[in-house]
Amino acid sequence: MDAVIENLPIYLEGFRMTLLLLVVSGVAALILGTIVAAMRISPIGSLRAFATVYTELVRNTPLTLVLLFCAIILPYLGSRLDYVTAAMIGLAVYTSPFVAEALRSGINGVPLGQAEAARSVGLGFTQTVSLVVMPQAFRMTIPPLINVFIALTKNTSVAGGFFVFELFAATREIANANGDAVIAILLAAATLYLLVTVPLGILAGRLERKWVVQR
Repeated sequence: MDAVIENLPIYLEGFRMTLLLLVVSGVAALILGTIVAAMRISPIGSLRAFATVYTELVRNTPLTLVLLFCAIILPYLGSRLDYVTAAMIGLAVYTSPFVAEALRSGINGVPLGQAEAARSVGLGFTQTVSLVVMPQAFRMTIPPLINVFIALTKNTSVAGGFFVFELFAATREIANANGDAVIAILLAAATLYLLVTVPLGILAGRLERKWVVQR
């Protein structure tokens, strides 16, 4: 326990980076995933095809390979991004197909008559999607989206293997320096992850019950 208390500043430094990765990558993934989901239902065949290929390709690629590409390959191609920014991009890209699929399930749950009514009053595809379909889809898929962000919280640990000093990297450094207190060190790290994932899980459950009652 002494090792945990003595290294608390290192834990907090890594935890701060984990939260930063979660927030920035989560927002970027939400935006990108929404665009991909809209493309999946687009009347333009080429957009649907691109979104389908993007979703299947990225979703079935290991996160380690995505981050390896962002951290190692991109610099060879001329990128000057620092490792933190590269990790954020990699996490956002990897998470976006899961966001898109969650939203697409919500879109499929919106009654077809809603879109037809929107078109009947003169709204175009973009207006119908942004003003009628997406708001309802988001409402129905908030709990699944929160589960995606819970998974993203845990996935940030992979960035620790690519020169980003987040919570996992901090834990590894502390454990290497305090081999006689590994169990306490790992339990402390797990507790910090739980401080994020447990409240998100509780929020997802409450929102899900709320939407069921309202529907």
